[in-house]
Amino acid sequence: MKLVITEKPSVAQTIAKVIGAYKREDGYLEGGGYIVSWCIGHLVGLAQPDNYDGRFRKWNTEDLPIIPDEWLWLTLPDKERQFNILKGLMSRKDVDELICATDAGREGELIFRLVYQKAGCDKPFKRLWISSMEDSAIKDGFENLRDGAAYDHLYQAALCRSKADWLVGINATRLFTTLYNKRLTVGRVQTPTLAMLVERQQQITDFKKEKYFNIHLRSGELHVVKEKVFSEEEADSIRKACDGSEAVVTNVKQEKKTVNPPALYDLTTLQRESNRNFGMTAKVTLDVLQRLYEKKLVTYPRTDSQFITEDMGETMRRLVQMAERVFNFASSNGCAPDIKRVTNNAKVSDHHAILLTIEVEKATGLSEDEQKILALIAQRMICATSQPHEYVETEITMDCSGHEFRAKGKTVTTAGWKAINDSFKKRYCKSEKKKEPAPALPAGSKGQSFSVAATTSEHFTTPPKAFTEDTLLSAMETAGNEDFADDTEKKGLGTPATRAAMIEKLISSQYVQRNGKQLIPTDDGIKLASLMPEEIKSPKLTADWENALMQIERGDQESATFMSAIAEMVSLLVEKYKALPDSERQLFGVNRTGREIIGKCPHCGSLVYEGKSSFYCSNHDCDFKLWKESNWLSGMGKKLTKKMAQDLLENGRIHVSGLYSRKTGKFFDADFVLDNSGEHGSIKLDFSNSKKGSAKRNGVKQAPGKAKSKAK
Repeated sequence: MKLVITEKPSVAQTIAKVIGAYKREDGYLEGGGYIVSWCIGHLVGLAQPDNYDGRFRKWNTEDLPIIPDEWLWLTLPDKERQFNILKGLMSRKDVDELICATDAGREGELIFRLVYQKAGCDKPFKRLWISSMEDSAIKDGFENLRDGAAYDHLYQAALCRSKADWLVGINATRLFTTLYNKRLTVGRVQTPTLAMLVERQQQITDFKKEKYFNIHLRSGELHVVKEKVFSEEEADSIRKACDGSEAVVTNVKQEKKTVNPPALYDLTTLQRESNRNFGMTAKVTLDVLQRLYEKKLVTYPRTDSQFITEDMGETMRRLVQMAERVFNFASSNGCAPDIKRVTNNAKVSDHHAILLTIEVEKATGLSEDEQKILALIAQRMICATSQPHEYVETEITMDCSGHEFRAKGKTVTTAGWKAINDSFKKRYCKSEKKKEPAPALPAGSKGQSFSVAATTSEHFTTPPKAFTEDTLLSAMETAGNEDFADDTEKKGLGTPATRAAMIEKLISSQYVQRNGKQLIPTDDGIKLASLMPEEIKSPKLTADWENALMQIERGDQESATFMSAIAEMVSLLVEKYKALPDSERQLFGVNRTGREIIGKCPHCGSLVYEGKSSFYCSNHDCDFKLWKESNWLSGMGKKLTKKMAQDLLENGRIHVSGLYSRKTGKFFDADFVLDNSGEHGSIKLDFSNSKKGSAKRNGVKQAPGKAKSKAK
């Protein structure tokens, strides 16, 4: 009996049908000489620090760095039942061999091996390595099972990656959390990604727009431009000199240009275009792809390749023809698919590019998102194997009163792959902005002159654009590429499979927020990036790791050498930063006890904290206090919020709208002014800014509360 272990239950069910394991049992399927069971992602993970030593339950800088001598692996609490099922199946006497059928890659290898080892199993195992869940691919994979030991180096690389991320994540997170008295999460991929977002936001914030002018000359259909003249006086002078004058053609340049078809999709490129065309997040796209993969409609999604291998040529041809029939995009002019364009054995490592499967022709009952992703993949398969887009570009240069003007135009000679792409966008991208085609310039020859009218138009330089998931994924994919070895296959920050999760983690940690399609760092995200050491927030760390992990995969480097270097890096990091001066530890407005700092006391200069009913001075000899609720406040239908208290302490006054007058029964606006004349601290009303509205507004209209006396 052979025990097949997959990464997910849905994959197990698909494989079981193909190999004849139809009998359903508790946590597995059986039949045809096979038992098919599954993990649920990771069943076994690295233990937390307090599992090594109870003192680590409390986070102390003095206990850092935490570097285990022997690593502990624990069954994840919510997955113990399935682990025990697998352990029981492995120990069955009639099971003489295992087949690892987890996802074919570094992480899939780790998932199986950790369960195998944690269960104490020593039975021989083979490896199923497939890129598609089609029946034919599964059958072929089982006929060509590989020896499990052939992937030992892949497992060692995965193990090193997991341990190294634990060392950096645990130690850096505890170090900076205890230093700044606020929970701060730090990671090898997360922190450089955040740093890129913060750097871009800083560029936008620092940007100062500049006015410039374009001068336009027109004669009939002829329109030439002199661009970006930053002096208004100079622009006006040029306009006056040219208006009503003769402009002479000094050069006419015509050039045939070719735009080759795009490559097939890897995961990151597909996620980027899904975000651009449909507004789907990277995570949603990956989730949809995973469902389609499990429905046998697409090939393995977590790939970083954009090519197929030579032996797939005929299959690819049939798939492209099927995509043309099913999706009926614009005609490819009857040209046969050019499969050579997408074939490159050297650029396919674990998995080939994402493709549709032949099952798409029979697919029914798909969700709208699933249909969109299938259409996206279909148009890319057809485009990638279509003819190039060809056009003639014409550039005219003219002289008028000693000033040079230019214009470009294009004439499409062969639409090629762009006809398919345009057809797809017209059908599936309803919000796609129509781009004005470049004009075909009127005929003109060198030396020809035109009587022209001149005008100017006013423009402004624009700041860099905020990152979207599309552009951030692209930046992650290429980050630090100059530091990767030439033959390193997995470059950039993260992997195609993890980049979406990393973006979601930054958002859930409240370091980044979505603003429509834009990704904007929060104040805490900006602060965190500002205090991170360069070695943590630089993509070079990932490049160095990946270079080493690839060497481990190939058997060219010992895993112990890599782990020793990581331990040394973490030790140096802790040593360098744990002596941070107290003056720098309040960056996030939180003190050592974890109490949030509201501001400074106007009486003695000590820190003001938030209590249950008030905002109070931390100096026991000072009586300054601002009550959250009082007779005076509730009489106007208000409470003093934390934000109001912070602004009062910082500015001395705040503008409040929606105050209620019990005397008149009407709402009014006024300033709250901090009154420091008394022994404690009180607030008085000031109406001098009530009409101007120049001060900060904090309130909203509320129903009146019970009348109380003025508060301290």
